[in-house]
Amino acid sequence: MKKTGIDAISFYVPKLFVDMEKLAIKRNISFEKLNKGLGLNKMSIPDCDEDTASFAANALLNLITSNNLDPREIGRIYIGTESALDGSKPISTYVIQVLEEILNNKFGFRCFKNCDVVDLTFACVGAVDALQNCNDWVVNGVERKAVVIASDLAKYELESTGEYTQGAGAVALLIKENPSIISITNKWGVATKSVGDFFKPRRVYDKEEILKETAKLLGKEISNDEASKILNKNNSEFWSSSNANFEIYKEEPIFEGQFSNECYEERIFEALDHFISQKNINIFEDWNHLIFHLPYAFHGRRMLVKKWTLWLDDNNKLDQLTNEIGKVKKGDEKAWIKLASKSELYNDFVVKKIAPGEIASSEIGNMYTASIFMSLLSMLNNAITKKIELTNNKIGFISYGSGSKAKIFEGIIESSWKIKLKSSNLFEILDKRKDIDVGTYEDLHRNKIKDPISEYNSSIKLSKIQEGEFTRGLRSYKFK
Repeated sequence: MKKTGIDAISFYVPKLFVDMEKLAIKRNISFEKLNKGLGLNKMSIPDCDEDTASFAANALLNLITSNNLDPREIGRIYIGTESALDGSKPISTYVIQVLEEILNNKFGFRCFKNCDVVDLTFACVGAVDALQNCNDWVVNGVERKAVVIASDLAKYELESTGEYTQGAGAVALLIKENPSIISITNKWGVATKSVGDFFKPRRVYDKEEILKETAKLLGKEISNDEASKILNKNNSEFWSSSNANFEIYKEEPIFEGQFSNECYEERIFEALDHFISQKNINIFEDWNHLIFHLPYAFHGRRMLVKKWTLWLDDNNKLDQLTNEIGKVKKGDEKAWIKLASKSELYNDFVVKKIAPGEIASSEIGNMYTASIFMSLLSMLNNAITKKIELTNNKIGFISYGSGSKAKIFEGIIESSWKIKLKSSNLFEILDKRKDIDVGTYEDLHRNKIKDPISEYNSSIKLSKIQEGEFTRGLRSYKFK
């Protein structure tokens, strides 16, 4: 079978960030807990004129210009996201619209006219779904080129337990034959189970109750009867009686953190077992690197400990751990696993196979669908910085999406990886972002800021959300 996989990678991260130590002080919690416990240093915050379509468009533009791609040769652009801007119109249509305008002079009118575009949603695993789909499409054609874009905004309620894990940005991947960076093998481990660990429902509020609450704010009391009569007489679109409820969509999810961790662990273990049932490999020995979906930087290392102890046992190396921390006692398994997670043996494993992929996450935060690919970029850029040769190294990709599903796949690093990534400059770009204070961040979070904070050169920004009768909610973007 011919080789297919990732031939080029680009990314976009907002230019604003919040320092985690400043946020910890404002929230009156321990910075040590966030930094040493979770691996958090900074979190990326989008400006008021940015959204998931602008993130994706910037990542795609960078991919095209950096690799001298002809957009007319790209047959698919599949976007993985859980931060949709519309219940029907996909982000991908906005992306190609603004790029066609930018690229018109060089490639002609509607250069993506024959490109298949779509958004795929399954929480944080949606872009991995897009990657599998596009890689299969390339495998089954001749000289096909596809682009996978992961673009998301991780936004939680202020002062919630998820606030510290926020982040934003996009990663774009070019998928083709004979890839320069990573070839993807044809085995995929999958595990799926319907759970409610994290979701973003339409919140439903009764209009009469909302009107009564509004009246209370004005110092008045009205009955259900009065509220009903007021609504029946009102002709405004907002209070219209055509629907007894308000339906509101919020970016902030409903989630149960500990339950979600349990689901993550269960699904990835099931998917790893499914992968091994198809490809008889020794993961402990054969995979040089482990790349995770990272809700926070140290999440992967925390979720893998139990599986790691089983791999030690399978490889007749468990005595190395028990010599350090003692044998597990019946009924004391959780405490023993915790000891194992703090062992020197596990730390050596983490430093070698996991930690390089955590570096960027510590500086950005959760990118939802893009986090696993940013972890890959982090590992590769770290190797370039430290002059580590990775050719023929094998990578195990461990992805998870709440709701829930895990996918496991394998990649092999190709000999041209350094040439394709030498101008990536991931860490340099992250170092040049603008630090904003907590008050400014909170105002951005509440959508109170209307004028952009940062100066952007040569980037795509949201320019307008229309208000017409037949255009309300449509978005426009422009290159600044």
